[in-house]
Amino acid sequence: MLDWFLLFLQIMLINIVLSGDNAVVIALASKNLPVHQRKQAIWWGAFGAIGLRLVMTVVAVYLLTVPYIQAAGSLLLLWIAIKLLGDDDSHANIKEASSLGKAIWTIIVADFIMSLDNVLAIAAKAQGNIPVIILGIGLSIPIIIWGSTLVMNLLHKFPILVYVGAGILGYTAGEMFVSDEKMQDYVLHHNGTAHWVIPVITTIVVIAAGFIWKKSHSSARPA
Repeated sequence: MLDWFLLFLQIMLINIVLSGDNAVVIALASKNLPVHQRKQAIWWGAFGAIGLRLVMTVVAVYLLTVPYIQAAGSLLLLWIAIKLLGDDDSHANIKEASSLGKAIWTIIVADFIMSLDNVLAIAAKAQGNIPVIILGIGLSIPIIIWGSTLVMNLLHKFPILVYVGAGILGYTAGEMFVSDEKMQDYVLHHNGTAHWVIPVITTIVVIAAGFIWKKSHSSARPA
């Protein structure tokens, strides 16, 4: 029961960290609508996006059982984790919509594109536990609907949460790599030490690389 609860908490933290930009997308996409239509766009857009995300995650769970897919996914997740720390402007090119239908469509499409990281991270961390996936993603509905300002303020106020979330992603990427049977057969040769050393290394790599990237981007921006 404790393992289940800890897994759920990790999925929720991943959801919160990776849903920050998705919440901003909703705010931007519905910005120019009348107040009553804005609420409709938020609800319908969020539910459509969550439904699509749930399907994508369940599919990803089964795809990760295919040989080599898990190893490839671990490298992608490693990149996502580093990018999470280094890139603060992924929502900057989302445009405001002028009608309810366009706003809902913008929210769903943007969430689909931006949720690939969320889907991969949750599918990898849950390791086939579909009830935890459904619960974790289901609880992201209120996070996305009501939490747009709260999530962004929380992450700005406590930047350490972003590093904690990215660290979890880095550790998960390492776990994915060592869990791939083909990697065990041909690269790791079923070395027991690698099961904990590689996730620790990938966690350190993510935090260090993300920190360096963030610093270099900050110094490159005009004052």
